[in-house]
Amino acid sequence: MINRALQQTMRHTLRVGGRMLGAGTGQRCLSGLRSGQLFTEDGSEFAQHESLLKEASLYVHWPFCLKRCSYCNFNKYIPKDDNNHIVSQCLQQEVDTLLQLSKVSCVTSVFFGGGTPSLAHPSTVSDILEAISRRTSLADEAEVSLEVNPTPEGRTKLKDFSHAGVNRFSIGLQSLLDEDLTRLGRDHNAHQALRTVEDARKLCPGKVSVDIMFRRPGQSTASWEAELSELLRACDDHVSLYQLTPERGTLLFKQLQSAQVTLPDDHETADMYESARRMLHQHGFLQYEVSNFARNSAVSHHNLSYWKGRQYIGVGPGAHGRFVPLGEGGTHREARTQTLEPDVWIREVQQGGHATRRRIQLGHLELLEEVLVMGLRMTEGITHEHWQLFSPQLTLCDIFNSSTDVQEFLRCGHLTLDDGGLRCSWNGLALLDSMLPALLLQLERQIHPKAPR
Repeated sequence: MINRALQQTMRHTLRVGGRMLGAGTGQRCLSGLRSGQLFTEDGSEFAQHESLLKEASLYVHWPFCLKRCSYCNFNKYIPKDDNNHIVSQCLQQEVDTLLQLSKVSCVTSVFFGGGTPSLAHPSTVSDILEAISRRTSLADEAEVSLEVNPTPEGRTKLKDFSHAGVNRFSIGLQSLLDEDLTRLGRDHNAHQALRTVEDARKLCPGKVSVDIMFRRPGQSTASWEAELSELLRACDDHVSLYQLTPERGTLLFKQLQSAQVTLPDDHETADMYESARRMLHQHGFLQYEVSNFARNSAVSHHNLSYWKGRQYIGVGPGAHGRFVPLGEGGTHREARTQTLEPDVWIREVQQGGHATRRRIQLGHLELLEEVLVMGLRMTEGITHEHWQLFSPQLTLCDIFNSSTDVQEFLRCGHLTLDDGGLRCSWNGLALLDSMLPALLLQLERQIHPKAPR
């Protein structure tokens, strides 16, 4: 779910004064640049440290599902024909082309998401891993994750996926209440979900994550806590919490509009989030990101690459990526989106090697906005050393110390800015979305100060 959740995060929070960030306007490339050296429109230098250009994580999108859940507006399709073999071939071809374009020397992690990638044949995984190794190196002990729908079919294929190279499973439980699973349009029940978790833990002990949703229709804090208690008796060492958000165009949105269902209010939703954080902490889970909790250091290294602003390459219909296309002489990181529709995507990959539909060059401000938004989602926040990789001239203190809003966040204890960097407090992490507009506005003012009249 991470590539999709990432794009929703960026779309919902990266707005300042009604402007959608990442427009890439007003940027130009200059000749004679050394590797990693870039300039803004006014000629001031900013950096993408050379180490950031050598590595990337890889996201592979499998676009097919057997049915569409009531809450889902992600890029997924009900397959009309059995064209899995063609899709697999095109994924391999797009992997090869984009790796060549990026010129990365190492792929640090691979994540197979969807859709329902557990519907794919396990050979798709092994073939893609081989395609990576033919073009570049796959890091030793690289994390290879697969999203699994906990149906009987998904469970029976776990061993084959493990043999194909998967060493981490992400299981979409969403709920442990059969009534809620039916309402959400899921095609499994709670018993099947728990059996899938059990089998996955035997294959990949310590490397099984579960997704569960809160703020579901009719849910209460008491029922949520009882459900979490059951989950904590069965889960492995990683839990991802997702707040259910009604998206326009989904069945759930229509049901809410017609008052067929209701969602918990904001106050109860906040109580659910806080109770989950507390219960997970009591069971040895450390929160390392707004929605993610791990014990025994079982963090998702692929997810961390997003939050730490590292390069990632997205392949498959509708996948998103962020990397510098060094293979064609590029010097700026680009936000790239692949063609959405599988049939069109297949045709474009077969004709041109890849199906990148949209490319946006990220300027200095846009890049720092992403580093800020994603970095503050982590409990460790943004260290000074990490910020300097992207902004060698303006430090975190240079940018934020002069803001009265930021000073108020610091005074209230929601933010901390010290020798360790910029980060949210325990309470501040739950309020991050409300603080981001002021932080982003201050960043923009410092990067592009208005000339005096």
